[in-house]
Amino acid sequence: MPDAGLTNSKIVAAYRERTPGSAQLAEEARGCFPSGITHDARNLSPYGIYVDHAKGPRKWDVDGNEYVDYFGGHGALLLGHNHPQVTEAVHAALERGTHFGANHPLEVRWAEAVKRLVPCAERLRFTSSGTEATLMALRLARASTGRHKIARLKGHFHGWHDHMSAGYTAHFDGTPTTGVLKEIAENVVLLRPDDPEAMRAALVSDRDIAAVILEPTGASFGNAPLRPGTLEALREASLASGALLIFDEVVTGFRVAPGGAQAHFGVTPDLATFAKILAGGMPGGAVAGRKDILDDLDFDVAKAKGREKIAHQGTYNANPVSAAAGIETLRIVAESDACARANAYGAELRRRLNDVLEAERVPWAVFGSFSGFYFFLNAKREALSPHGFDPLARDPLELVRNPPELAQKLRLAMLLGGVDLNGRPGGLISATHGEAELAATTAALAKAITLLRADGELPSA
Repeated sequence: MPDAGLTNSKIVAAYRERTPGSAQLAEEARGCFPSGITHDARNLSPYGIYVDHAKGPRKWDVDGNEYVDYFGGHGALLLGHNHPQVTEAVHAALERGTHFGANHPLEVRWAEAVKRLVPCAERLRFTSSGTEATLMALRLARASTGRHKIARLKGHFHGWHDHMSAGYTAHFDGTPTTGVLKEIAENVVLLRPDDPEAMRAALVSDRDIAAVILEPTGASFGNAPLRPGTLEALREASLASGALLIFDEVVTGFRVAPGGAQAHFGVTPDLATFAKILAGGMPGGAVAGRKDILDDLDFDVAKAKGREKIAHQGTYNANPVSAAAGIETLRIVAESDACARANAYGAELRRRLNDVLEAERVPWAVFGSFSGFYFFLNAKREALSPHGFDPLARDPLELVRNPPELAQKLRLAMLLGGVDLNGRPGGLISATHGEAELAATTAALAKAITLLRADGELPSA
């Protein structure tokens, strides 16, 4: 059901008129899926667009509308949609078979590509998703240290399994979310993301913490950035306390830099988790790290130590089609300036969008780092300068909590202007975005502001 505040919106009416095909499919989907969607991030009132095809930095919905895409396959598509060399590799793999139920050469080549790029990757194990990778990382940490608890930073996302559900968008007091055992929640320590000294103290004082896991650029790829020195402080504290340091590089891996955030910042964790770009837009994840930790998955090492190994199955681990896409994607990332181009576009896009906000006298800001950007919609309606906005001066949880109805209307208005943002609202950038997309996005924001003013969401300039 649409939000009450959107019922009489001119923006919603225009969106409905523009997307009748998506409206029909959304109605059919409600008879199949809870809320009519297959991923929580695709929730949009009155409904989201249904995409027919995509190429490079753009996609087209079933009604023929064209969009500059900033969803980017939830961050998986650093090389854009349907990169010709990646697509060719996938087609070749499909012709050989989609599943062998056996070892295959491509899984070795894929692992070698990861090891060449990622500093911590002495050994790795492929999974089917990022959620599975973080789940395995926690199990490895507990087995390696003999400890029980996991420390996390509030607001950081690590998938949807039980240890990761509280403290992301709710339950910041650590209470269990719906369907999660309180005994699991009680073994998760939630830490403030803006207090490195408190993080250090928690790790040193609680010797039952097996590991601390975090997104190394801050919550949701820098939507709530970390203070400088946080990674170094956690590395030092983890070494002093005996806890492991885990970087969740599901988004940052091969995007911040070819070797991920750990290569860029020069801080090497004990374990790291990957997905998204790892598999070139196909399903796939991995946990990588120190050999002695990954040895708990090794039959021979476990036997020699006289201990039970960690069991790990997974029907689609190192799927040959995903491996083919991943190998070619990582080759391009390693041999080209794809990361640098996407990062440069991000800096220029943030500057131009803030130019629009300044010109229109809208007290919002666009911020971010590397190839990501986010809108701060200023729920408190404070006076602020878009170009002077400092996210580190804000409460991290304020940064990730935009007014939901306003955020929805902004997304719809941007869709009317031919730009698809994610739900924060914000977006992730590919190396295929260029000047045409910069111009289209800034024009769409100016148009969106006009529409939001007509809907009574913003005062006149």
